Amino acid sequence: MGIINGLRPLEELFSRNDGYPTASSTIQANTERSVYELFKEVKDDQTVDQVKLDRDTHIEYVRNSLDGLNRYFVILDASKPWLCYWMFHSLDLLGYEIGSDLIKRGISTISKMQNKTGGFGGGPGQISHAAVTYAAINTLAILGTKEAYDLIDRDNLYKWFLKLKQPDGSFIMHEGGEVDIRGTYCVLSAATLTNLVTPELTAGTAEWIKRCQNFDGGIGGEPGIEGHGGYAFCGLASMEMMGKSDMLDIPLLLHWASSLQMQVEGGFQGRPNKLVDGCYSFWVGALFPVLEAILTRQRYKKNEPDEENLGYVAQSLFDREALQEYILIACQYPRGGLIDKPKRSPDHYHTCYCLSGLSTSQNHVIYDIEEEMEKGVTNPGARSLLWAEDIAGTFVIGDPENLVKATHPIHNITLPQVQKIIEYFYGNNIDSSK
Repeated sequence: MGIINGLRPLEELFSRNDGYPTASSTIQANTERSVYELFKEVKDDQTVDQVKLDRDTHIEYVRNSLDGLNRYFVILDASKPWLCYWMFHSLDLLGYEIGSDLIKRGISTISKMQNKTGGFGGGPGQISHAAVTYAAINTLAILGTKEAYDLIDRDNLYKWFLKLKQPDGSFIMHEGGEVDIRGTYCVLSAATLTNLVTPELTAGTAEWIKRCQNFDGGIGGEPGIEGHGGYAFCGLASMEMMGKSDMLDIPLLLHWASSLQMQVEGGFQGRPNKLVDGCYSFWVGALFPVLEAILTRQRYKKNEPDEENLGYVAQSLFDREALQEYILIACQYPRGGLIDKPKRSPDHYHTCYCLSGLSTSQNHVIYDIEEEMEKGVTNPGARSLLWAEDIAGTFVIGDPENLVKATHPIHNITLPQVQKIIEYFYGNNIDSSK
Protein backbone atom coordinates (compact mmCIF):
# COMPACT_ATOMS: atom_id res chain seq x y z
CA MET A 1 0.00 0.00 0.00
CA GLY A 2 2.64 2.53 1.02
CA ILE A 3 2.32 6.01 2.47
CA ILE A 4 2.89 8.29 -0.51
CA ASN A 5 0.15 6.83 -2.69
CA GLY A 6 -1.88 5.38 0.15
CA LEU A 7 -5.62 5.61 0.63
CA ARG A 8 -5.39 8.70 2.84
CA PRO A 9 -3.81 12.06 1.96
CA LEU A 10 -0.46 12.66 3.64
CA GLU A 11 -1.88 15.64 5.53
CA GLU A 12 -4.40 13.43 7.33
CA LEU A 13 -1.79 11.09 8.79
CA PHE A 14 -0.22 13.35 11.40
CA SER A 15 -0.51 12.30 15.04
CA ARG A 16 -3.14 14.09 17.03
CA ASN A 17 -2.68 15.37 20.56
CA ASP A 18 -4.85 17.02 23.17
CA GLY A 19 -3.59 20.52 22.51
CA TYR A 20 -1.13 20.40 25.39
CA PRO A 21 2.22 19.65 23.76
CA THR A 22 5.06 18.03 25.66
CA ALA A 23 8.72 17.74 24.81
CA SER A 24 8.19 14.24 23.41
CA SER A 25 5.07 15.12 21.41
CA THR A 26 6.89 18.12 19.92
CA ILE A 27 9.81 15.93 18.84
CA GLN A 28 7.38 13.44 17.32
CA ALA A 29 5.58 16.21 15.42
CA ASN A 30 8.88 17.57 14.12
CA THR A 31 9.96 14.11 12.99
CA GLU A 32 6.68 13.55 11.17
CA ARG A 33 6.99 16.95 9.50
CA SER A 34 10.54 16.26 8.29
CA VAL A 35 9.48 12.94 6.72
CA TYR A 36 6.27 14.45 5.32
CA GLU A 37 8.24 17.14 3.48
CA LEU A 38 10.40 14.52 1.78
CA PHE A 39 7.42 12.35 0.89
CA LYS A 40 5.41 15.31 -0.40
CA GLU A 41 8.23 16.35 -2.72
CA VAL A 42 8.29 12.87 -4.26
CA LYS A 43 4.49 12.76 -4.48
CA ASP A 44 4.20 16.21 -6.06
CA ASP A 45 6.86 15.34 -8.63
CA GLN A 46 5.22 11.94 -9.24
CA THR A 47 8.63 10.31 -9.00
CA VAL A 48 7.99 7.33 -6.70
CA ASP A 49 8.88 4.98 -9.55
CA GLN A 50 12.21 6.77 -9.91
CA VAL A 51 13.32 6.53 -6.29
CA LYS A 52 16.82 5.12 -6.32
CA LEU A 53 19.13 3.35 -3.88
CA ASP A 54 22.45 5.20 -4.12
CA ARG A 55 24.32 1.91 -4.13
CA ASP A 56 27.70 3.12 -5.36
CA THR A 57 27.74 6.04 -2.90
CA HIS A 58 26.98 3.75 0.03
CA ILE A 59 29.61 1.23 -1.08
CA GLU A 60 32.18 4.01 -1.27
CA TYR A 61 31.21 5.21 2.23
CA VAL A 62 31.66 1.75 3.73
CA ARG A 63 34.70 0.79 1.67
CA ASN A 64 36.56 3.95 2.65
CA SER A 65 35.84 3.25 6.30
CA LEU A 66 37.49 -0.18 6.04
CA ASP A 67 40.69 1.63 5.11
CA GLY A 68 40.58 3.77 8.25
CA LEU A 69 38.32 5.64 10.64
CA ASN A 70 38.84 9.08 12.13
CA ARG A 71 39.84 9.61 15.74
CA TYR A 72 36.26 10.09 16.94
CA PHE A 73 35.68 6.35 16.55
CA VAL A 74 37.86 5.74 19.61
CA ILE A 75 34.56 5.68 21.52
CA LEU A 76 33.89 2.34 19.78
CA ASP A 77 37.21 0.81 20.80
CA ALA A 78 35.33 -2.06 22.50
CA SER A 79 33.14 -2.64 19.44
CA LYS A 80 35.65 -3.53 16.74
CA PRO A 81 33.97 -6.83 15.75
CA TRP A 82 30.70 -4.93 15.42
CA LEU A 83 32.30 -2.41 13.08
CA CYS A 84 33.67 -5.26 10.98
CA TYR A 85 30.28 -6.99 10.85
CA TRP A 86 28.30 -3.85 10.06
CA MET A 87 30.65 -2.91 7.23
CA PHE A 88 31.10 -6.34 5.67
CA HIS A 89 27.39 -7.16 5.90
CA SER A 90 26.50 -3.82 4.28
CA LEU A 91 28.88 -4.50 1.42
CA ASP A 92 27.54 -8.03 0.99
CA LEU A 93 23.93 -6.84 0.90
CA LEU A 94 24.85 -4.21 -1.68
CA GLY A 95 26.45 -6.83 -3.91
CA TYR A 96 30.03 -5.65 -3.53
CA GLU A 97 32.55 -8.40 -4.16
CA ILE A 98 34.76 -8.72 -1.11
CA GLY A 99 38.17 -9.50 -2.55
CA SER A 100 40.95 -11.70 -1.19
CA ASP A 101 42.89 -8.76 0.29
CA LEU A 102 39.91 -7.61 2.33
CA ILE A 103 39.19 -11.18 3.40
CA LYS A 104 42.76 -11.62 4.68
CA ARG A 105 42.65 -8.28 6.49
CA GLY A 106 39.29 -9.13 8.03
CA ILE A 107 40.49 -12.50 9.30
CA SER A 108 43.65 -10.93 10.68
CA THR A 109 41.70 -8.27 12.53
CA ILE A 110 39.20 -10.70 14.07
CA SER A 111 41.97 -13.14 15.04
CA LYS A 112 43.49 -10.56 17.37
CA MET A 113 40.28 -10.40 19.41
CA GLN A 114 39.82 -14.11 20.16
CA ASN A 115 40.73 -15.11 23.70
CA LYS A 116 42.39 -18.37 24.68
CA THR A 117 39.68 -18.88 27.32
CA GLY A 118 36.98 -18.81 24.61
CA GLY A 119 34.99 -16.17 22.81
CA PHE A 120 35.96 -12.80 21.38
CA GLY A 121 36.53 -9.43 22.99
CA GLY A 122 35.69 -5.99 21.66
CA GLY A 123 39.37 -5.38 20.96
CA PRO A 124 42.76 -7.03 21.50
CA GLY A 125 43.24 -7.93 25.16
CA GLN A 126 39.63 -7.20 26.11
CA ILE A 127 37.42 -9.73 27.90
CA SER A 128 35.13 -11.98 25.88
CA HIS A 129 31.59 -10.69 25.43
CA ALA A 130 28.55 -12.41 23.93
CA ALA A 131 27.59 -9.52 21.66
CA VAL A 132 30.98 -9.01 20.01
CA THR A 133 31.45 -12.78 19.78
CA TYR A 134 28.25 -12.90 17.71
CA ALA A 135 29.56 -10.05 15.55
CA ALA A 136 32.96 -11.73 15.12
CA ILE A 137 31.47 -15.05 14.04
CA ASN A 138 29.05 -13.32 11.66
CA THR A 139 32.00 -11.46 10.17
CA LEU A 140 33.92 -14.69 9.64
CA ALA A 141 30.79 -16.23 8.08
CA ILE A 142 30.58 -13.33 5.62
CA LEU A 143 34.26 -13.66 4.74
CA GLY A 144 33.40 -17.28 4.06
CA THR A 145 36.74 -19.06 3.67
CA LYS A 146 38.15 -22.17 5.35
CA GLU A 147 40.76 -19.98 7.01
CA ALA A 148 38.01 -17.80 8.44
CA TYR A 149 36.07 -20.78 9.77
CA ASP A 150 39.14 -22.54 11.18
CA LEU A 151 40.04 -19.45 13.18
CA ILE A 152 37.16 -20.20 15.58
CA ASP A 153 38.32 -22.11 18.67
CA ARG A 154 35.11 -24.13 19.04
CA ASP A 155 36.17 -26.20 22.06
CA ASN A 156 36.94 -23.18 24.23
CA LEU A 157 34.04 -21.24 22.73
CA TYR A 158 31.60 -23.88 23.95
CA LYS A 159 33.19 -23.99 27.41
CA TRP A 160 32.89 -20.21 27.60
CA PHE A 161 29.25 -20.31 26.54
CA LEU A 162 28.56 -22.63 29.47
CA LYS A 163 30.21 -20.12 31.81
CA LEU A 164 27.63 -17.56 30.65
CA LYS A 165 24.72 -19.94 31.22
CA GLN A 166 22.66 -19.25 34.35
CA PRO A 167 20.67 -21.79 36.42
CA ASP A 168 17.34 -20.28 35.27
CA GLY A 169 18.22 -20.82 31.57
CA SER A 170 19.28 -17.25 30.81
CA PHE A 171 22.72 -16.04 29.73
CA ILE A 172 24.88 -13.20 30.97
CA MET A 173 26.68 -11.00 28.48
CA HIS A 174 30.12 -11.70 29.93
CA GLU A 175 31.57 -13.35 33.01
CA GLY A 176 30.37 -11.31 35.96
CA GLY A 177 28.02 -9.36 33.68
CA GLU A 178 24.30 -8.73 33.41
CA VAL A 179 21.53 -11.04 32.24
CA ASP A 180 20.13 -9.88 28.90
CA ILE A 181 18.04 -11.63 26.24
CA ARG A 182 20.43 -10.22 23.67
CA GLY A 183 23.12 -12.41 25.21
CA THR A 184 20.85 -15.43 24.78
CA TYR A 185 20.36 -14.67 21.09
CA CYS A 186 24.05 -13.96 20.47
CA VAL A 187 25.09 -17.23 22.09
CA LEU A 188 22.46 -19.32 20.29
CA SER A 189 23.07 -17.75 16.88
CA ALA A 190 26.85 -18.23 17.14
CA ALA A 191 26.37 -21.75 18.49
CA THR A 192 23.95 -22.62 15.69
CA LEU A 193 26.33 -21.47 12.95
CA THR A 194 29.26 -23.39 14.48
CA ASN A 195 27.42 -26.60 15.47
CA LEU A 196 27.67 -26.08 19.23
CA VAL A 197 24.01 -26.25 20.28
CA THR A 198 23.42 -29.00 22.82
CA PRO A 199 20.66 -29.87 25.33
CA GLU A 200 23.09 -28.75 28.03
CA LEU A 201 23.41 -25.31 26.43
CA THR A 202 19.68 -24.73 25.95
CA ALA A 203 18.31 -26.29 29.16
CA GLY A 204 15.65 -23.98 30.61
CA THR A 205 16.30 -21.23 28.05
CA ALA A 206 12.95 -21.42 26.27
CA GLU A 207 11.12 -21.31 29.59
CA TRP A 208 13.10 -18.22 30.60
CA ILE A 209 12.36 -16.44 27.30
CA LYS A 210 8.67 -17.21 27.73
CA ARG A 211 8.80 -15.30 31.02
CA CYS A 212 10.21 -12.28 29.16
CA GLN A 213 7.01 -11.84 27.12
CA ASN A 214 4.75 -9.15 28.56
CA PHE A 215 0.98 -8.65 28.79
CA ASP A 216 1.01 -6.57 25.60
CA GLY A 217 2.85 -9.23 23.57
CA GLY A 218 6.23 -7.52 23.46
CA ILE A 219 9.39 -9.18 24.76
CA GLY A 220 11.69 -7.49 27.25
CA GLY A 221 15.38 -7.86 28.03
CA GLU A 222 14.53 -10.01 31.05
CA PRO A 223 11.30 -10.94 32.86
CA GLY A 224 9.33 -7.88 33.95
CA ILE A 225 11.09 -5.45 31.58
CA GLU A 226 9.22 -3.36 28.96
CA GLY A 227 9.00 -4.88 25.49
CA HIS A 228 11.40 -3.58 22.85
CA GLY A 229 11.90 -4.27 19.16
CA GLY A 230 15.46 -5.51 19.55
CA TYR A 231 14.63 -7.68 22.55
CA ALA A 232 11.58 -9.08 20.74
CA PHE A 233 13.69 -10.09 17.76
CA CYS A 234 16.29 -11.73 19.99
CA GLY A 235 13.63 -13.62 21.93
CA LEU A 236 11.66 -14.81 18.91
CA ALA A 237 14.76 -15.75 16.88
CA SER A 238 16.14 -17.68 19.85
CA MET A 239 12.89 -19.59 20.27
CA GLU A 240 12.84 -20.40 16.56
CA MET A 241 16.40 -21.72 16.66
CA MET A 242 15.40 -24.02 19.51
CA GLY A 243 12.12 -25.05 17.84
CA LYS A 244 10.18 -23.63 20.80
CA SER A 245 8.32 -20.69 19.24
CA ASP A 246 4.90 -22.07 20.11
CA MET A 247 5.67 -21.44 23.78
CA LEU A 248 5.16 -17.71 23.08
CA ASP A 249 1.80 -15.99 22.60
CA ILE A 250 2.30 -15.53 18.86
CA PRO A 251 -0.96 -13.66 18.05
CA LEU A 252 -0.25 -11.15 20.82
CA LEU A 253 3.35 -10.67 19.65
CA LEU A 254 2.11 -10.13 16.10
CA HIS A 255 -0.38 -7.50 17.29
CA TRP A 256 2.34 -5.70 19.25
CA ALA A 257 4.88 -5.80 16.41
CA SER A 258 2.45 -4.60 13.74
CA SER A 259 1.48 -1.63 15.93
CA LEU A 260 5.07 -0.32 15.78
CA GLN A 261 4.91 0.74 12.11
CA MET A 262 4.42 4.51 11.97
CA GLN A 263 1.49 5.96 10.04
CA VAL A 264 3.30 9.01 8.63
CA GLU A 265 6.85 7.73 8.41
CA GLY A 266 6.25 4.12 7.36
CA GLY A 267 9.27 2.98 9.36
CA PHE A 268 9.23 1.30 12.76
CA GLN A 269 9.62 2.57 16.28
CA GLY A 270 11.31 0.31 18.81
CA ARG A 271 8.71 0.79 21.52
CA PRO A 272 5.22 2.30 21.63
CA ASN A 273 5.22 6.11 21.83
CA LYS A 274 8.84 6.41 20.70
CA LEU A 275 10.35 7.94 17.56
CA VAL A 276 10.85 6.11 14.30
CA ASP A 277 14.37 4.77 13.80
CA GLY A 278 15.83 3.20 10.68
CA CYS A 279 17.57 0.41 12.61
CA TYR A 280 14.18 -1.06 13.56
CA SER A 281 13.59 -1.64 9.88
CA PHE A 282 15.40 -4.89 10.65
CA TRP A 283 14.90 -5.47 14.38
CA VAL A 284 11.11 -5.18 14.03
CA GLY A 285 10.81 -5.87 10.30
CA ALA A 286 12.57 -9.23 10.64
CA LEU A 287 9.98 -10.38 13.14
CA PHE A 288 7.47 -10.79 10.32
CA PRO A 289 9.12 -13.50 8.19
CA VAL A 290 9.66 -15.48 11.41
CA LEU A 291 6.06 -14.92 12.49
CA GLU A 292 4.97 -15.92 8.99
CA ALA A 293 6.84 -19.21 9.32
CA ILE A 294 5.32 -19.88 12.74
CA LEU A 295 1.76 -19.10 11.68
CA THR A 296 2.09 -21.20 8.55
CA ARG A 297 3.60 -24.08 10.52
CA GLN A 298 0.72 -23.91 13.00
CA ARG A 299 -1.79 -24.24 10.16
CA TYR A 300 0.05 -27.23 8.74
CA LYS A 301 0.04 -28.89 12.15
CA LYS A 302 -3.74 -28.52 12.17
CA ASN A 303 -3.81 -30.65 8.99
CA GLU A 304 -4.91 -27.75 6.81
CA PRO A 305 -2.26 -27.84 4.03
CA ASP A 306 -4.82 -28.80 1.39
CA GLU A 307 -7.07 -25.81 2.00
CA GLU A 308 -7.43 -23.45 -0.93
CA ASN A 309 -4.96 -20.55 -0.87
CA LEU A 310 -3.18 -21.77 2.25
CA GLY A 311 0.24 -20.59 1.13
CA TYR A 312 2.38 -18.37 3.33
CA VAL A 313 0.23 -16.14 5.42
CA ALA A 314 2.14 -13.03 6.37
CA GLN A 315 3.25 -10.93 3.40
CA SER A 316 0.58 -8.39 4.32
CA LEU A 317 1.32 -8.34 8.06
CA PHE A 318 3.33 -5.16 7.61
CA ASP A 319 3.44 -2.55 4.87
CA ARG A 320 6.51 -3.51 2.84
CA GLU A 321 6.05 -0.58 0.47
CA ALA A 322 5.85 1.97 3.27
CA LEU A 323 9.02 0.66 4.90
CA GLN A 324 10.92 0.88 1.62
CA GLU A 325 9.66 4.43 1.14
CA TYR A 326 10.99 5.42 4.54
CA ILE A 327 14.42 3.84 4.02
CA LEU A 328 14.94 5.03 0.45
CA ILE A 329 13.49 8.53 0.76
CA ALA A 330 14.15 9.50 4.38
CA CYS A 331 17.21 7.46 5.42
CA GLN A 332 19.76 7.85 2.63
CA TYR A 333 22.52 10.33 3.35
CA PRO A 334 23.59 12.17 0.18
CA ARG A 335 27.31 11.57 0.72
CA GLY A 336 26.88 7.90 1.55
CA GLY A 337 25.62 5.80 4.42
CA LEU A 338 22.16 5.56 5.93
CA ILE A 339 20.62 7.30 8.93
CA ASP A 340 17.99 6.65 11.55
CA LYS A 341 15.80 9.62 10.56
CA PRO A 342 16.07 12.87 8.56
CA LYS A 343 18.55 15.52 9.65
CA ARG A 344 20.90 13.00 11.25
CA SER A 345 24.39 11.88 10.24
CA PRO A 346 25.20 8.41 8.89
CA ASP A 347 26.93 5.69 10.86
CA HIS A 348 27.77 2.07 10.16
CA TYR A 349 25.23 0.66 12.60
CA HIS A 350 22.29 2.36 10.89
CA THR A 351 23.74 1.71 7.43
CA CYS A 352 23.82 -2.01 8.21
CA TYR A 353 20.37 -2.27 9.75
CA CYS A 354 18.62 0.05 7.30
CA LEU A 355 19.97 -2.10 4.47
CA SER A 356 19.01 -5.27 6.37
CA GLY A 357 15.49 -3.90 6.78
CA LEU A 358 15.38 -2.93 3.12
CA SER A 359 16.35 -6.51 2.29
CA THR A 360 13.60 -7.87 4.54
CA SER A 361 10.97 -5.65 2.93
CA GLN A 362 12.08 -6.39 -0.65
CA ASN A 363 12.77 -10.12 -0.48
CA HIS A 364 10.22 -12.69 0.58
CA VAL A 365 12.27 -15.23 2.54
CA ILE A 366 10.23 -18.26 3.58
CA TYR A 367 10.72 -21.34 5.70
CA ASP A 368 10.22 -24.78 4.16
CA ILE A 369 7.51 -26.12 6.46
CA GLU A 370 6.89 -29.27 4.42
CA GLU A 371 10.58 -30.23 4.47
CA GLU A 372 10.71 -29.76 8.23
CA MET A 373 7.63 -31.87 8.84
CA GLU A 374 8.51 -34.62 6.36
CA LYS A 375 12.01 -35.12 7.77
CA GLY A 376 11.28 -34.23 11.38
CA VAL A 377 14.11 -31.67 11.37
CA THR A 378 15.18 -30.69 14.89
CA ASN A 379 18.84 -29.80 14.41
CA PRO A 380 19.15 -25.98 14.65
CA GLY A 381 21.67 -25.88 11.81
CA ALA A 382 19.38 -27.86 9.54
CA ARG A 383 16.49 -25.60 10.52
CA SER A 384 18.52 -22.54 9.51
CA LEU A 385 19.06 -24.08 6.06
CA LEU A 386 15.31 -24.37 5.48
CA TRP A 387 15.04 -20.61 4.83
CA ALA A 388 15.06 -19.68 1.14
CA GLU A 389 14.00 -16.90 -1.23
CA ASP A 390 10.53 -16.95 -2.74
CA ILE A 391 11.42 -15.08 -5.92
CA ALA A 392 7.76 -14.63 -6.85
CA GLY A 393 7.28 -12.65 -3.65
CA THR A 394 10.03 -10.12 -4.36
CA PHE A 395 8.69 -6.55 -4.17
CA VAL A 396 10.79 -3.48 -4.99
CA ILE A 397 9.69 0.14 -5.10
CA GLY A 398 11.37 2.67 -7.34
CA ASP A 399 14.18 1.63 -9.65
CA PRO A 400 14.24 -2.18 -10.10
CA GLU A 401 17.99 -1.97 -9.47
CA ASN A 402 17.21 -1.04 -5.85
CA LEU A 403 17.01 -4.74 -4.97
CA VAL A 404 19.62 -5.87 -2.43
CA LYS A 405 20.52 -9.42 -1.48
CA ALA A 406 18.26 -11.46 0.77
CA THR A 407 19.33 -11.62 4.40
CA HIS A 408 18.65 -14.57 6.70
CA PRO A 409 15.85 -13.56 9.10
CA ILE A 410 17.46 -15.37 12.04
CA HIS A 411 21.19 -14.68 11.67
CA ASN A 412 21.15 -11.49 9.54
CA ILE A 413 23.82 -12.51 7.09
CA THR A 414 23.04 -13.34 3.48
CA LEU A 415 21.53 -16.75 2.79
CA PRO A 416 24.52 -18.25 0.88
CA GLN A 417 26.90 -17.32 3.69
CA VAL A 418 24.67 -19.06 6.25
CA GLN A 419 24.58 -22.16 4.07
CA LYS A 420 28.37 -22.25 3.61
CA ILE A 421 29.30 -21.96 7.27
CA ILE A 422 26.68 -24.45 8.44
CA GLU A 423 27.65 -27.03 5.83
CA TYR A 424 31.29 -26.58 6.85
CA PHE A 425 30.76 -27.16 10.57
CA TYR A 426 28.03 -29.80 10.32
CA GLY A 427 29.35 -31.75 7.34
CA ASN A 428 27.46 -34.97 6.74
CA ASN A 429 25.76 -34.70 10.13
CA ILE A 430 23.55 -31.79 9.14
CA ASP A 431 20.35 -33.80 9.58
CA SER A 432 21.28 -35.15 12.98
CA SER A 433 21.86 -33.68 16.41
CA LYS A 434 25.39 -32.83 17.51
